[in-house]
Amino acid sequence: MSEEANKRFEVEEVAAAATPPRARVEEAESPTEKLERKKDYLEGFLARKPATTAETEPGGALYDGVIEALKDIFDPEIPVNIYDLGLIYGVEVTPDADVAITMTLTTPHCPVAESMPGEVELRAGSVPGVRSAEVNLVWDPPWDPAKMTDEARLELGML
Repeated sequence: MSEEANKRFEVEEVAAAATPPRARVEEAESPTEKLERKKDYLEGFLARKPATTAETEPGGALYDGVIEALKDIFDPEIPVNIYDLGLIYGVEVTPDADVAITMTLTTPHCPVAESMPGEVELRAGSVPGVRSAEVNLVWDPPWDPAKMTDEARLELGML
């Protein structure tokens, strides 16, 4: 046998081992103090005012008013409003409260091709604060069902 195999380990027997000291935190927060600190944080967070949005931008009162007016107009052949149907491609509101709406119809041969743009212009122009409204009817890109919102698809049983 090799010399290493003949080596023996010495074993020391002890009657008892000393218990290690417990970890202590001297200056820990009490649950009440911790709750108060959280309340302070939340109060500061909740008291902070959101960034102001101009009336003419998305989220602004005038812009949202125009969108709501458009959501009141329904396609006569499909029981969904024209906004959720995806017929409205763009809404622009100038600082002077002039509204320009770019829209399309489901097909160029739509029965309401002559009356729908006029109704959209009338409804957008009737929103309080709007000075004038103009509708630009476009055919490119053509409308397709992919432009509909999920709400419209659900209403039509397409989800």
